Amino acid sequence: MIDLSQPWELLFLLVAGLLAGAVNAVAGGGSLLVFPALLAVGFPPLAANVTNSVAQWPGYVGIVLGARRDLPGQGRRIVGTSIAAAAGSGIGCALLLVLPASVFNTVVPVLVILASLMMAVGPRLKRWIGDPESAQRDRTVALHVAVFLAAIYGGYFGGALGVVLISTLALFAHDELRRLNALKGVLSVVVATVTTAVFAIGAPLDWLAVALLAPTTLVGGYLGALLARRMREDLLRWAVVLLGLAVGVALYLQ
Repeated sequence: MIDLSQPWELLFLLVAGLLAGAVNAVAGGGSLLVFPALLAVGFPPLAANVTNSVAQWPGYVGIVLGARRDLPGQGRRIVGTSIAAAAGSGIGCALLLVLPASVFNTVVPVLVILASLMMAVGPRLKRWIGDPESAQRDRTVALHVAVFLAAIYGGYFGGALGVVLISTLALFAHDELRRLNALKGVLSVVVATVTTAVFAIGAPLDWLAVALLAPTTLVGGYLGALLARRMREDLLRWAVVLLGLAVGVALYLQ
């Protein structure tokens, strides 16, 4: 467990949690803020990753509660994709715990950079796809396979999971993006629940950091939702993208 006795470290993580929750509410990708914050106060990459993944759970629950009106009518889609997400995240967690830490240290810079690039092209991808007609049928098999693969990513490294999931759903599920965003929240909760259960047993998880970050991400998400209409999403998104790229490069050069 990392010593967080210094007041500046506690304050730094509190602010990071608030900002991450707000970023998730406005643009997505808030976990890319918490991960480098944990690194900055002395967490090794593996411990920072698992602590970050667990700390995001309350924020994902908040997303589901806020978007619950967009979930009716998606029952079969929710069940099928949730099963795929649970299976995939379990495999991702197992890979993280079974493979040597050196593998994670090698792979994580690439994952951070790819997650940042995914966040950068997210709006363009949405414009290219458009809002599909809800009467059309999902590409069900492809949807379940894609969610399964995205959940493996989420179980192994949770950074920008929401961005990966919404891009996946928009490609293979035919529905309005606001309804797919609600489904993204459900799947994020599924992945986070599996990772929390697994990491609580066999991972270098710092519960003090989780106790600091979890409620602040929830509060930040609530405040971010209130301010979302007044903030320029593009500026916030690019700030997170640039930070993610910088973190990825810094980890690669270590």
